[in-house]
Amino acid sequence: MAENNIQVNMKNGIDGNAYTNSISNDKLTNSDFLKLMITELKLQDPTKPMDSARMLSTQMQMSNIETNLQTIKTMESLQKTFTQSALSNASSVLGKNIEDGEVGKNGINKAYTVRSVEKTQDGIYLKIQEILFLKDNILDENEKLINYNIKGEILDEENKATGYKVALKNTGEVISKDGKPVILDENNKQVSNSKYTFNGQVSPVYSSDLSSIPYDKISKIF
Repeated sequence: MAENNIQVNMKNGIDGNAYTNSISNDKLTNSDFLKLMITELKLQDPTKPMDSARMLSTQMQMSNIETNLQTIKTMESLQKTFTQSALSNASSVLGKNIEDGEVGKNGINKAYTVRSVEKTQDGIYLKIQEILFLKDNILDENEKLINYNIKGEILDEENKATGYKVALKNTGEVISKDGKPVILDENNKQVSNSKYTFNGQVSPVYSSDLSSIPYDKISKIF
């Protein structure tokens, strides 16, 4: 307990007003207040009693402050627990596909893949990459997955056009004939006896940009 600048005179007792003014700015507990009150009652000058009403008021204020501090600590603890739980839940969607209720120009709900999760001062946010469309998976004669762009141009390992194309019905949807993908040469002529095949699956084509959304904006996980 900090020392107060209170002048105690055994003849005149304690100046009640000076006492209460001094303790108002001190960091005292309720227990300290009670001890000081009892001590002052013993030492006070009967002809100049202490300002007990003011002292009790100060004690009540101190009690309210302590209660508020405990409430704040409890709320901070609950908030920390809630944030950790929310972060853990958000981390469970890492790498998964989601929707946020936004509709694209094609009238279809936008879809994204979650790339990372981060906690900010404003809450839990997801770094997402938009899925532009899905494309049929095509295998070459070595059963290696080939890469082709939105125009159907088959690309090499350096993402350069090879001169060959997969014929597309729609974006990412390959035209098939006799159960095989239709392959076109540089003159847009169908390649006969092509050894390219479907593997029965599709792959997402992503936007090159990352965006950020609040975790609670997720409308669907798949």
